[in-house]
Amino acid sequence: MDTLRVAAVAVGAVVGLGITGETQAQPVATVVMSGLDNPRGLAFAPNGALYVTEAGRGGTGPCPVNGAGELRCYGPSGAITRLWKGKQERVVEGLPSHALPDGSSASGPNDISFQGTGGAYVTLGLGGPPAFQDAYGASGELMGTIIHVSAGGQWRMVGDVASWEFASNPDGGAPDSNPFGILAEPGARYVADAGANALFRVAPNGAVETVAVFPARASGRPTDSVPTAVARGPDGALYVSELTGVPFAAGAANIYRVVPGQPPTIFATGFKTIMDIAFDDDGNLYVVENAGGPVFFPPTSGQLTRVAPNGTRSVVRGGLDRPTAVAIGPDEAIYVTNHGVSAGAGEVLKITP
Repeated sequence: MDTLRVAAVAVGAVVGLGITGETQAQPVATVVMSGLDNPRGLAFAPNGALYVTEAGRGGTGPCPVNGAGELRCYGPSGAITRLWKGKQERVVEGLPSHALPDGSSASGPNDISFQGTGGAYVTLGLGGPPAFQDAYGASGELMGTIIHVSAGGQWRMVGDVASWEFASNPDGGAPDSNPFGILAEPGARYVADAGANALFRVAPNGAVETVAVFPARASGRPTDSVPTAVARGPDGALYVSELTGVPFAAGAANIYRVVPGQPPTIFATGFKTIMDIAFDDDGNLYVVENAGGPVFFPPTSGQLTRVAPNGTRSVVRGGLDRPTAVAIGPDEAIYVTNHGVSAGAGEVLKITP
């Protein structure tokens, strides 16, 4: 199954072609966080602090081979880092991570979402079937779950997404789980599972249910959806972006509008390898594509695109290197990760339109 584990070479690998509308002059981009290990998700806490999940750099092993034929070495190197009053500080360490032997293209803490002042919820990636999880032994039990992180940095597992995927397998393909994007709301956490090709709802008691399944591309080589992010739109619906799988065709990635109880509908199309989406207060949707171009994942081909409420699109910032996340700050600036599949070289940019 084409998932973000292939997109390890995929997120070791993506930005959209087929974007229409005017391209604006490049806005100012300032580095506000640096030295990150494979940065993934971004979120602002209620007090205005910026948090970024670091998928880590793996470690010394075990090193099983995933479905893409890659050695994925484990280490407790996943982390959560905070920027608060100009100070960058790791506030959670020791989370599970697996990566290529050089520490790149890691899978670990994937995304983060705050629910009021009660702390944050974080997805922990897996990217494979039950046998891949089992190969990590006891360390694999946290992979494919969501955790709650308290304001003091303590964390606990609150939902086992991978077990639900392995038991229910809603898309009917080979069982595969990689919890990626997360949206925490009162009474529910919504998780875009890139391996399961589905959107799941996790209740406060940890029970999981399937909200939507996203279709594969039937023409030519079958290609999975690989959903990556979930956001609540100004109309109250859920919006889910997709990376798509091999061969990561330009223009094939969609953004879906999801109303629970109804089939998902395409809201926007013509992108390539979307990693994250975020709405601002004016209803503009910001879309981060990990790379662009006719080949898999050329460096510095990532971009940030704005989709206005009337559907007009404009490239806000091009030339990004494997960006993986976007968040709108309380200062109305746009924050984007850069060098998102690198160990030690990841950063967060502040973009002022």
